[in-house]
Amino acid sequence: MKTLKFPKKYDVIVVGAGHAGCEAALAASRMGCITLITTLNIEKIAQMSCNPAIGGPGKSHLAREIDALGGEMGRAIDFAGIQFRMLNTKKGPAVWAPRAQADKQQYQNFMRLALEAEPRLEILQAKVTEVLVSGKHVRGVKTDTGLEISGNTVILTTGTFLNGTIHIGETSLSGGRLGESAALELPANLKQLGFSLGRLKTGTPCRIHSRSIDFSCFQEQKGDLNPQPFSYDTHQLSLEQVSCYLGYTNKRTHKVIRDNLNRSPLYSGKIKGVGVRYCPSIEDKVVKFPEKDAHQIFLEPEGRQTCEVYLNGLSTSLPQDVQIKMLKTIKGLHKSQIIRFGYGIEYDFIDPTQLLPTLETKTIKNLYCAGQINGTTGYEEAAGQGIIAGINAALRRQKRPPFVLDRTQAYIGVLIDDLVTKGTSEPYRLFTSRVEHRLLIRQDNADVRLGPAAYKLGLISKSKADKIKTKQHLIETEMQKIKTMRQGNCSLAQILKRPEVHYTDLVALDSRVSVLSDDVANQVEIGIKYEGYIQREEALIQRLKKLEHREIPENFPYAKITGLKKEAREKLQKIMPLSVGQAMRISGITSSDIALVLMRLERKTGSNVPRGTFGRKH
Repeated sequence: MKTLKFPKKYDVIVVGAGHAGCEAALAASRMGCITLITTLNIEKIAQMSCNPAIGGPGKSHLAREIDALGGEMGRAIDFAGIQFRMLNTKKGPAVWAPRAQADKQQYQNFMRLALEAEPRLEILQAKVTEVLVSGKHVRGVKTDTGLEISGNTVILTTGTFLNGTIHIGETSLSGGRLGESAALELPANLKQLGFSLGRLKTGTPCRIHSRSIDFSCFQEQKGDLNPQPFSYDTHQLSLEQVSCYLGYTNKRTHKVIRDNLNRSPLYSGKIKGVGVRYCPSIEDKVVKFPEKDAHQIFLEPEGRQTCEVYLNGLSTSLPQDVQIKMLKTIKGLHKSQIIRFGYGIEYDFIDPTQLLPTLETKTIKNLYCAGQINGTTGYEEAAGQGIIAGINAALRRQKRPPFVLDRTQAYIGVLIDDLVTKGTSEPYRLFTSRVEHRLLIRQDNADVRLGPAAYKLGLISKSKADKIKTKQHLIETEMQKIKTMRQGNCSLAQILKRPEVHYTDLVALDSRVSVLSDDVANQVEIGIKYEGYIQREEALIQRLKKLEHREIPENFPYAKITGLKKEAREKLQKIMPLSVGQAMRISGITSSDIALVLMRLERKTGSNVPRGTFGRKH
């Protein structure tokens, strides 16, 4: 095939226009880089391939952090949302989690328009088959038509398309999504470049026509009366919300599944990849939880202008005739008209321990990876990686220091640190339980936490940064004020600490208390009620940071450390942690191993080559 040179060179090339690719391309272009995003099909930009929703525990924190960093996901879901709910409100504020159902088509349209509106960003429908490398530096990409496109940095956000194989019962098809071709040449190219690839599996349920559902058999779930937006730029949501519905499988459903397990690719041995632990298929639920007579099903509309309904909880790769039979056993779904059958999909991913915390690969300079290619699952996990990869690709091009969020700063920091330090053998999903300092890095204060960094990076305007400063000043001022104001023998702060008292009660109680916006009042209330816990967390973080930021030089001689276990030596040499804190979080590394590393570090004090805060030398 004749090679053709594309007439333009780009600062950043993003391969893939899913949730990771969109945020990566937007961040890089908004930071001043001439950026190209390639996609197999322009009509599929930002497609919600699985459930039509954004947010939930852990995921909402990511979405709000993306928004605080100037990303697009929050604005997109506020525009396209059809139902908004705040989850976990009966628990502490650290785990409160907004979740929104989306009109999938509107979400895609919004994100595509956002890409098209960026003056430094271009979109190209093309299939990338090769990453072009000179020595150990990336120099661009090549397409299946022989077109070579030059770029200073490249970000791979290929989702489930690398060697994607779709499974529906006994039938297997090559594809990245049903009806879309897989990327077969690119994974072979990545192996040639020296990357280690693994195999994962995910899946999706069937979709059915709403007119075929007897909704009287299900429990209606309405949206919140006062819906809370995802984006800090959205001041109020005013919309007619659409209901979801809750139902259950039953013993008859489970019998149909058990009777046909021999035809399931999950249990016949056809699927080799590891599936999602926390979002299992209905086959897995029935087999692994035989004591359960019923499993939840959530009926989720896919939009306002469609009759398509997503059956959350019924992900499956069973044969099509079995899917039909299974639905007929479920009360309210016995007349189901299937629009799309469910299927499982296997795909290749890169072992994320081959990445730096910037998401740059360790072996090829200026090459970054983000999203499901790194072994994650979920739109929010992908988008969170995407914005960090886009930021760092832009910083690399501009010869500025890298940007890394640590575990004490953001859920995004926890996500990436888990991936690059521990790796993953199954699709990774972020939960609040993975986050050590979740009381400090809540979803409600993401703008205050990350806004200043976003402004320095050029991702938000000065006016927005000033608003964040004003907000933070209001919070601090009001907290100090109510500590000094008294009602009888108690300060107003002491009164607010009572579980049944809220900030609005103080406004009614004492005219001196300021009337604040809901978001500011909420943070004042949390700051007062949890003050002791927050102070202890902050003190703990300061102690841990002494180790977290103790750098380990590049090519540190672990092989020469006397007494270091073979397992520890192998893992440390594989990960090559950048700090003592990162080394401590490697699975299998003990405190005695860390003590030996620290002793060796002391011997080398003064001979280290500076590398910046977190990244390798540019």
